[in-house]
Amino acid sequence: MAEKVKSIHAGHRERLRERLRTAGLSAFSEHEVLELLLTYAIPQRDVNPLAHELIAVFGSLNAVLSADENELLRVKGMGKSAALLLTMMPQLTRYCQMHALGERPTIVTAEDARACCAPLFYGATREQIYMLCLDQAGHVLHRSLLHTGTVDQVALHPRTVVETAIRHKAHSVILAHNHPSGVAAPSQPDIDVTKRITTALYLIGIQLVDHMIFAGSEAYSMVRGRCMDAAGEDAAFSYVVRAGEKQGSGLRDEEYEWVSLAPDGME
Repeated sequence: MAEKVKSIHAGHRERLRERLRTAGLSAFSEHEVLELLLTYAIPQRDVNPLAHELIAVFGSLNAVLSADENELLRVKGMGKSAALLLTMMPQLTRYCQMHALGERPTIVTAEDARACCAPLFYGATREQIYMLCLDQAGHVLHRSLLHTGTVDQVALHPRTVVETAIRHKAHSVILAHNHPSGVAAPSQPDIDVTKRITTALYLIGIQLVDHMIFAGSEAYSMVRGRCMDAAGEDAAFSYVVRAGEKQGSGLRDEEYEWVSLAPDGME
């Protein structure tokens, strides 16, 4: 009887894999995708009930894959190997997307910035803030994870940004952070700390090109949102996005252009 049950499970698993080969994951429901993944970590047990249970507990495939290992292990039937495999999936996707960009991607347009920053937050369940150091041509010199947690004036100190920019010889800087369970829009603390960082970088001749916020598939540019028009009483700064027509393409692209309005006595 045990051999018969094992044979039935093996046949079901092979049918799942054959459907993947011929039709791709788009032909699968969420619990079937999860079931297929679990077959590689749990080789000798029917994992269909476990796949259904995980979807029921977390609500969606995305939520299951975004859960941490301890949360997954609380579900009956989950072992360490299966939990590790599931938590690895977002990391694997992020790893592939980042490496597809190359070692030194170039950021010239707002879309370049979005494409370069978005993979940093794939699968992230906590707020994180990254800093990209760029050279004069817009090549990414270095990516730094500055903080994990809530972005505010205490957690993200301008001195940390300045020290990182100097260490990596940045000509300009882009900041990016995520709102895992919110919307892609800045809070007042986001705006306040960005203005302070703008001032600190300006004083050492480094440009803060943009601060982008990501939530799910949405992205918000503080430049486009006019959130960075002023950096305090001691200095006035303005950022604009220049619409420039690509030669011969007939398309319009947005390029970052730095505009510094020096206050009286600083020119």
